[in-house]
Amino acid sequence: MVLYTTPFPTSCLSALHAVSWALIFPCYWLVDRLAASFRPTTYEKRQRADDPCCLQLLCTVLFTPVYLALLVAALPFAFLGFLFWSPLQSVRRPYVYSRLGDKGAAGGAALLGEWKGTGTGKSFCFATANLCLLPDSLARLNNLFNTQARAKEIGQRIRNGAARPQIKIYIDSPTNTSISAASFSSLVSPQGGDGGARVVPGSIKRTASVEYKGDGGRHGDEAANGPAPADPTDGGGLEETCIVRIGGEEGGRPPEADDPAPGSQARNGAGGGPRGQTPNHSQRDGDSGSLGSPSASRESLVKARAGPDGSSGSTEPGSNSKLLYKASVVKKAATRRRRHPDEAFDYEVSAFFPANLDFLCLQEVFDKRAAAKLKDQLHGYFEYILYDVGVYGCHGCCGFKFLNSGLFFASRYPVMDVAYHCYPNGRGFDNLASKGALFLKVQVGSTPQDQRIVGYIACTHLHAPPEDSAVRCEQLDLLQDWLAEFRKSTSSSSTANPEELVAFDVVCGDLNFDNCSSDDKLEQQHALFTRYKDPCRLGPGEEKPWAIGTLLDINGLYDEDACTPDNLQKVLESEEGRREYLAFPTSKSPGGGQKGRKDLLKGSGRRIDYMLHAEDGLGPDWKAEVEEFSFITQLSGLTDHLPVAMRLMVSSGEEEA
Repeated sequence: MVLYTTPFPTSCLSALHAVSWALIFPCYWLVDRLAASFRPTTYEKRQRADDPCCLQLLCTVLFTPVYLALLVAALPFAFLGFLFWSPLQSVRRPYVYSRLGDKGAAGGAALLGEWKGTGTGKSFCFATANLCLLPDSLARLNNLFNTQARAKEIGQRIRNGAARPQIKIYIDSPTNTSISAASFSSLVSPQGGDGGARVVPGSIKRTASVEYKGDGGRHGDEAANGPAPADPTDGGGLEETCIVRIGGEEGGRPPEADDPAPGSQARNGAGGGPRGQTPNHSQRDGDSGSLGSPSASRESLVKARAGPDGSSGSTEPGSNSKLLYKASVVKKAATRRRRHPDEAFDYEVSAFFPANLDFLCLQEVFDKRAAAKLKDQLHGYFEYILYDVGVYGCHGCCGFKFLNSGLFFASRYPVMDVAYHCYPNGRGFDNLASKGALFLKVQVGSTPQDQRIVGYIACTHLHAPPEDSAVRCEQLDLLQDWLAEFRKSTSSSSTANPEELVAFDVVCGDLNFDNCSSDDKLEQQHALFTRYKDPCRLGPGEEKPWAIGTLLDINGLYDEDACTPDNLQKVLESEEGRREYLAFPTSKSPGGGQKGRKDLLKGSGRRIDYMLHAEDGLGPDWKAEVEEFSFITQLSGLTDHLPVAMRLMVSSGEEEA
């Protein structure tokens, strides 16, 4: 399949579209600014309350007449531009595909050679997030502002979280024979700038498929401010695994020390800045969303200070006991993550996006300028990106579309096939956006017999108004049909082209209903959940005890307790914090208000962002099992949703035997 790298088939049409949009944009921007000036966020209200001279209010009063005058002058040009822009949308392609130039050893072509479908299994990591990158005036309805700055900061945080090394901690103890799963909320600050492999002292061993490339110490600054956009390929190929071995005391449990060693990152940092801190500014010392933050998450790497011979590199008498204390902390963290012995995978609230993230599905990236900024940042890590997905203008029964679908996809593996479908049954204001589903087929490896190993991913965003359950159920029906159609149309089974092996089939996105509310019973019982498995639910209307909501209470986005990744992570680990900062469904029945619903749901909140995976229809004797699942706080203050991530382990029955 040919992937569209430009929105129009010819350069002439592209140029005509650029001219028409240039005529429309001044009017669009002025309307957006005018509407935004009358919808302050809670953060801006706090600033105005602390401003004795009321300068912001004065600026609004002075600039409003200027904006109105400019808007009147721009209207004729916007009308002329619209006359050209509207008919052009009938020939516009439904997405734009962007591939970064040669990424060398870290490129997607190199990743294909890592797995041949034999030997040990292969893990793949997926993440999904709703970013609310709307025009600024509409984003303020969700208490968010400065869409362009948020897009850049979001891209930096995702890149920094995904590009850090993956940590595996092995605890050797006579009383603990288990091996902790690969923590993908761990953090290692890059060190050194010699361009070669870094030396890790003592008992820390590193294996890497791609060597980390030093940059002369520049990462020290990027840790706080995000990567420099001038060189998007630098550091994008980071894929390391650090293995930390921590030995326990012979014959029993390691003793506990009163105080952790200085510099230990085994506990959650305080994180939070001063109240009212600008959520869009680059946080330097306290931003745990940055790669080199001194305030790391609780699952951070435990640094063992040992010499080359394994002996202590410190002359302090208490250094051994401090190391044992660190081992104890890690063991306790692993226990907290597996609260139920019958659970087959790890789960957590993480302050970071998972390390070695392979696929990223985003929703509500509606603003085209914000999408371009986000793409530029993410290209530092993801080689393949699809953005500006959807349709505009009049399209049959779908009505007139002012906004695209908001879907955005990024991958480290090559994209083979793409399809997009728009839901035809939208209603009200939700119908002004071309909400739909994006279907992708990616290649993730090849067998020794040159059979391609592929995976299927679907990203979608369903109808939003809570009272329209029937609309969402119709969209779920369409989603199932389109999934089957896409797999059938892209499968290969001819003699000339050997049959492909399917490693995974994943559906993710914002479904706009939760699994606890009695008002969402129709969606909860949909047949999609019999074909695809939801790792967070036990059944219709019943969540697993560790699952939490993914929709934040917009009134608390800028509170000191929740405005940084570390602080929000700490808050969401307690039931009381979830009651305060997560959104809960409002009932359509009388007397079922927000407060009563919170008591009913016991602090779990509305989980409307889903990651589903298929257990059937994979390669012969292959199975995909969830290895890790996390709720991520790294985008705190930048969106009103919690991103979620899932790591799948794909293996065959022969490998287990």
